[in-house]
Amino acid sequence: MKYIVTFLVCIIFTSLNAQLPKGFVYVDSIIPDLDVELRYHTPNNFVGKEIAGYNSNRLILTNNAAKALKQVHNALQEKNLCLKVYDGYRPQRAVNHFITWARNFSDTITKSIFYPKIAKKNLFKAGYIASRSGHSRGSTVDLTIIDGNTGVPLDMGSPYDYFGEESWVAYNDITNMQKANRQLLQTFMLKFGFRNYPKEWWHFTLRWEPFPNTYFDFPIE
Repeated sequence: MKYIVTFLVCIIFTSLNAQLPKGFVYVDSIIPDLDVELRYHTPNNFVGKEIAGYNSNRLILTNNAAKALKQVHNALQEKNLCLKVYDGYRPQRAVNHFITWARNFSDTITKSIFYPKIAKKNLFKAGYIASRSGHSRGSTVDLTIIDGNTGVPLDMGSPYDYFGEESWVAYNDITNMQKANRQLLQTFMLKFGFRNYPKEWWHFTLRWEPFPNTYFDFPIE
């Protein structure tokens, strides 16, 4: 019986992968032990609701980005550390959801947590919300480092998706340990081919990404 179950699981997994555009993969097929918590599949995000297009907690990236991320993951494990991923491929419909939310100035339910020091009307101008996202090209990932024993994220000095200078990589008014943790993430990601967005310590894009000018909109299933 266990062989039949395994066979069925393989069929389902293969079927799911077959739905992806060429050049994309479910990252758990390359990094099975990766900790994934897609925040936009939950209400724990700056919108306060599950985001359009995030129908499951399965991380999708381009094959190139997933393979590079595996190198980062393996290198960190040698130090008893692991990666925790908050976002990867993002459908354009999710970006459209962000835009609609950002234009509704009366909806400020999450302001105290995610953007306490900036007016919602200024999120576009400040570069925190945009009509296009590198995530939709499939080679951008949001992530942090966690302790390999406890699974607790290292203290990076600001929460994930916090809109403010505190999240900028060069922000100086944090502890030496927080600076060291940010630098550790930067060092490993840069070493294996990712570049950082300076206003978000968690945001990295694969250099020479395979789809630099294409924004995809298939849902995450």
